[in-house]
Amino acid sequence: MTMTRQCMSCGHHGMVRDEDHQEHLRFNGESVVLTGLTGWFCPVCGDGELDPESSVRFATVQDDLIHRARARQREEIRRIRKKLRLTQSEAAKLTGGGRNAFSRYERGEVSPMPAVLHLLHLLDRHPELLQEIERG
Repeated sequence: MTMTRQCMSCGHHGMVRDEDHQEHLRFNGESVVLTGLTGWFCPVCGDGELDPESSVRFATVQDDLIHRARARQREEIRRIRKKLRLTQSEAAKLTGGGRNAFSRYERGEVSPMPAVLHLLHLLDRHPELLQEIERG
């Protein structure tokens, strides 16, 4: 009697062995294609179980991707704040954050809410709008 692997996601019996699987990893505008992964993959839902070595490679590349994206975001936030000639305290007040919020954003300790990023990107493209916000 031959046992087939069952997909943990969809329950399909009949996972397929792949010795050269490829994954597209994306995080906050950064992306990477990871090739040469090995494991069992479901032909129905596409989910899979990586072999231990591939799992370690996947996790390492994913961690690096996240670190790169966060570093890019930190630098972008700092660049925009400096372009607008704001102190960290002034920028925090502008975006509704606490006194130390911008320092924490620029050190990469926390990520700002999407609304804060949208406001910064808007002000980066249209710095004259800062006067409108300050008047309000």
